[in-house]
Amino acid sequence: MSAKWVGAHMPSRGGIGNAIRDGKAIGCTAVQVFTSSPQQWKSKPVTAEMVSDFKFALETTGINHVVSHDSYLVNLCAPNDEQRDKSITGLSGELDRCAAYGIKFAVSHIGAHMGQGEEAGLARAAEGVLEVLARTDPSVTVLAETTAGQGSSLDHTFEQLQRLFELTKHPSRLAVCVDTCHIFAAGYDIRTKEAYEATWEKFSQTVGLEKVKAIHCNDSKKPLGSRVDRHAPIGEGEIGETAFQLLINDSRFEEVPILLETPDAETMHAVNLGRLLSYRRS
Repeated sequence: MSAKWVGAHMPSRGGIGNAIRDGKAIGCTAVQVFTSSPQQWKSKPVTAEMVSDFKFALETTGINHVVSHDSYLVNLCAPNDEQRDKSITGLSGELDRCAAYGIKFAVSHIGAHMGQGEEAGLARAAEGVLEVLARTDPSVTVLAETTAGQGSSLDHTFEQLQRLFELTKHPSRLAVCVDTCHIFAAGYDIRTKEAYEATWEKFSQTVGLEKVKAIHCNDSKKPLGSRVDRHAPIGEGEIGETAFQLLINDSRFEEVPILLETPDAETMHAVNLGRLLSYRRS
């Protein structure tokens, strides 16, 4: 069966209720949002009116698969204690906002070791994740996003993700968001059916497919293994169409939200979503 919940990260000017309505207008059955500015530590408090508008948008559109994305400033393994404390507080605040809205999943890049080394960074990140989970409502799960490995970003290998789970002792509120552009840039090929299946088999054996709770669906401007994070429109980058034709029809992800983060959201999300949906076989 084809994926049921397909959509995009929608701009949320005027409130995230508008993101839901705009998503519905272009054909989304799932939507990703920012609950606050991704470039700032501070955020506006969530009011009863904001929650009411969001829930009304869900009711009127029929969309009930919503994922949030945390601030790009968050780095749970920052070597600087002040930066790390801000990150723990920032991600905790994201989860608090999600709980207020009733959003179940919050995607996070988790962190970059910034010279500490991979193992030290992962250990520090694991401690940060556990602190965030201890502070926040149990209704919200953190999704560690696969990264391209740009700079000292962690979680660009499946082994790093598995190590994060080991260090945190596999909490039920920690799962994964796989980004197709990121894993490709990190060196995992998905361009052919054989490569696609081999990569997911590797993920299954290392991390576990049951951990995948969201997928960011993006082509890549940069080649395989470049470790450079540059998204491209579906089928127009280095990955090409085959991977996305396979993904949208992969029965293993029938119930997993598949979300575009392709460039030029205002003008191109409808085009990329239409292209993705046209690949469905059933």
